[in-house]
Amino acid sequence: MSDTRSYPARPFLAVSAAIVRDGKLLVVRRARPPAHGLYTMPGGVVEAGETLEQAVTREVREETGLTITPVALAGFRETIVRDAQERVERHFVILCFAALWRAGEPVLNEELSEARWLDPSALAGLPTTPGLAEIVADAYARLQEAGRALPSFRPVAT
Repeated sequence: MSDTRSYPARPFLAVSAAIVRDGKLLVVRRARPPAHGLYTMPGGVVEAGETLEQAVTREVREETGLTITPVALAGFRETIVRDAQERVERHFVILCFAALWRAGEPVLNEELSEARWLDPSALAGLPTTPGLAEIVADAYARLQEAGRALPSFRPVAT
């Protein structure tokens, strides 16, 4: 089976969620490339006809089994992977949401190898996707702006 997301003609639009439960953040570890072994947020590609909130809710449910409530857009990340010949092998524009956990416990699909609820300050000790701590800080700020009582989080400068 070929990977239709490899060597795209244009970027793929994707979504992810910084999910907060009792002040803790859910991080997941990717089980396959391109982010194999790295901790990140659950998410995936937006399907035609879906709103962004529908997409992030579906992707989180498919990857983790959790029910969430997206609260606000926290920012974006762009992932571009090039092959040895410098051709664009993968290109994703990822819209990251601040979200609240509503129900369920993580049940991982084949895309993920691990899930952890942790204090966001613990991200500094983990191998993560680029910019994860910064987008999590932005997500916590959006949740606070929406009236959620959460501790402030500032990423450690590297």
